Amino acid sequence: MITIIISILIALGILVFAFLWQTTLSGITRKIVGRYQKRYGPRFYQNFRDIFKALSKRGITHGWVYSFGVIMAVGGIMATVMFLPLFGIVPFPGVDNFFIYVYLFAVGMLGMAMSAVGSGNPLAGIGVMRALTQMVGYEVPFMIVVLAMIYGHGTSSLSELAAIQQTSGFLSWNLVKMPIGTIVGFICLLGMLGKKPFETFIAPAEIASGPMVEYGGKQLGMLMIMHELATFIEISLFVNLFLGGATPIVFGETTVLVGLSSVVGFLLKYSIVYIVSALISNALGRFKIDQVIKYFYKVPIVLAIIQALIVVFLGWGV
Repeated sequence: MITIIISILIALGILVFAFLWQTTLSGITRKIVGRYQKRYGPRFYQNFRDIFKALSKRGITHGWVYSFGVIMAVGGIMATVMFLPLFGIVPFPGVDNFFIYVYLFAVGMLGMAMSAVGSGNPLAGIGVMRALTQMVGYEVPFMIVVLAMIYGHGTSSLSELAAIQQTSGFLSWNLVKMPIGTIVGFICLLGMLGKKPFETFIAPAEIASGPMVEYGGKQLGMLMIMHELATFIEISLFVNLFLGGATPIVFGETTVLVGLSSVVGFLLKYSIVYIVSALISNALGRFKIDQVIKYFYKVPIVLAIIQALIVVFLGWGV
């Protein structure tokens, strides 16, 4: 019983940290992008102000499907974060299987889709259809690479996949062992985050932010929180799968030093990936939805298959 309580407290701590860290980094990135575009940019805490201002206002409803979908979306994403290992700490040991994150994350995304369609706005429906179509595009090459990784290392545990990459420092990262797969993973990550050129389902100038068009007040605030947490999940998965994750914290005389290096190392990798993706997004234009699918089924999927064949038949990268 005590073990379960401790696990729940650790999971809640990860959830709070994920929100605070990603929301802060998102604000800092907005400032960096502003300077990149020769603007001053908002203050780094502006995202917090936007979220809590939205939460403080009344929201309209378009029926129970619309309202329940928001709760389902936020709940699914929060549950996914709570199962996520962080800094080598696994809140629920033995339940950090990669496929668990895929299923839990899908609950949140389906809740968002159900709520948006329930609003009755045609632009929201178009955005949802585009999002689901784009998901089919990036999920296939990403899963091919991850399945090849799981086959090569013999485990689907996210913490174990990260620990395997800690044996020889930088040279044991999948970035080095599976460079083609890492490229595919990063391209798919841009699709997951909705960054340009894969901003098709948001497209503010075309479909008025798509799924988000009908939201305001508390519902909008909840979905802004969901967005920050979903971003944390996606970036963390990429760091754990391809960049070595975080060094496990070993209890003993060097606990403080090892723990500090684990935290700093993970957050540095995380920050670089997120900021680079934001800068790339602001340097590119947006694809049309048909161009997105054609691109994913031409470039990333071919590279993913090549990487999988290398792992399976040549044994390289494991």
